[in-house]
Amino acid sequence: MSQIRVACVQMRSGTDVAENIASASALIRQAAGQGAQLIATPEMTTLLDRKPGAGWEKSTSEEADPGLAALRKLAGELGVTLLIGSIAIRAGEGKCANRSFLIGPDGEVLARYDKIHMFDVQLNAGNIYRESDSYIAGGAAVLAHPPIGDLGMTVCYDVRFPELYRQLAVAGAKIIAVPAAFTRITGEAHWHILLRSRAIETGCFVIAPAQGGKHQDGRETFGHSLIIDPWGKILAEGGTDPGIFMATIDLSQVDEARGKIPNLQHIRPFRPVGT
Repeated sequence: MSQIRVACVQMRSGTDVAENIASASALIRQAAGQGAQLIATPEMTTLLDRKPGAGWEKSTSEEADPGLAALRKLAGELGVTLLIGSIAIRAGEGKCANRSFLIGPDGEVLARYDKIHMFDVQLNAGNIYRESDSYIAGGAAVLAHPPIGDLGMTVCYDVRFPELYRQLAVAGAKIIAVPAAFTRITGEAHWHILLRSRAIETGCFVIAPAQGGKHQDGRETFGHSLIIDPWGKILAEGGTDPGIFMATIDLSQVDEARGKIPNLQHIRPFRPVGT
């Protein structure tokens, strides 16, 4: 399979899990109805609630999670490959994993990825984030092998750590997913630059479904879901409102881009600074 119809689902998830599941399901159905074979939703698809303790209170185990069950069933019904950007899954000690799921066209879970890099930042006096207070960091890169082609799984803040993306590309990724809930402040400054850089450096397609707009919990996310080709060209882009944004990608362009700029073949060992 060389050409694939891809859709980014852009959301404005709120504090009610059932409402978010319904919103995601409607947009996924819309994308499938327009021929999408790979559909991706954003980080925290089923819940965005930064009230202290809300993530734990409203989450469950993977086996009991209503969002995962509903979206697995929907992927099987529609016969599509579905990337659930992430769901908060209880991981013990009062903390959750920020877990992304890749679901096959039969509704089965093909791969799981727990976000590695925690968003612990202070943008200004009113924008302080401590993801590690509520979430346990993952410790393993994940390359999935769905029928549509090898896909590297990452989440949001991971995009600032290019070594992860290089490892995925070297391991064989042709598509890398970056579901996100980027803040408006960081998104305006860095979103396009970071995602285009990761595509160019790896020679991969980058698919970045995003949260966008003013959420019920008061946060504001940047939106602008993106599909980017291996040369860094933007193929599809959203605004800030919920919706679907689609493009047809041709995986033969991965080999073409890497043939022009074979940087992955030119990686060399070197001594660390100061040694």
